[in-house]
Amino acid sequence: MSSKYQKLLNNLEALNLKHMREYVPNYIEIANRDELSLTEALLELTNQELDFQTNQTVERVIQRAHFPKRTSLEEFDFNFQPSVNKKEILDLKHMAFMEKKENLVFIGNPGVGKTHLVIALGIEACHQGYRTLFISCHELLLRLRSAFEKGTVDRVLKRYAKYDLLIIDEIGYLPIQKVEANLFFQLLTMRYEKKSTMITTNIILSRWGELFQNSEI
Repeated sequence: MSSKYQKLLNNLEALNLKHMREYVPNYIEIANRDELSLTEALLELTNQELDFQTNQTVERVIQRAHFPKRTSLEEFDFNFQPSVNKKEILDLKHMAFMEKKENLVFIGNPGVGKTHLVIALGIEACHQGYRTLFISCHELLLRLRSAFEKGTVDRVLKRYAKYDLLIIDEIGYLPIQKVEANLFFQLLTMRYEKKSTMITTNIILSRWGELFQNSEI
């Protein structure tokens, strides 16, 4: 019996069912105690493994999104920020805007929770299978400018254009040069009506022309 039990554990590991392998020892006792049928036992074990693998997949997607921290909508203090429409924000969890390829712009002074909200929505997007990237505006512009100077900007723009959800944080905190502004709007144009973009900024939309040093933008 012992050798068969060990062989079972070895087989599970060889099949890369590592969570099931860890779960089996305790579960055998539960199955015997509750007199579960073979079908019930296998169903429970496979459900555990599927949940584990799904969580691992989501975890990898979240890590690749490069969030600076993890937040949730449940943690957001809507009472502290009554100007934020709670119902509208919670409705965004359903990701209907993603299906419609719509963009979201969060405008407000520093400290009101804009970044908290976009991270929370970005993590929710990851849970729903959307390939997501979080990046500060400053870092994005540095990367685009560097790629432009190296002659690789087309490839870099295409890479950023492919994300299902691109979150650009803190537009307006640092000055933007005209070449950077042109590259930025090239990227937005490539994503327009194809992918969704979320932006946080402390600059109202009517002043974006000043921000990007181009009154025609």
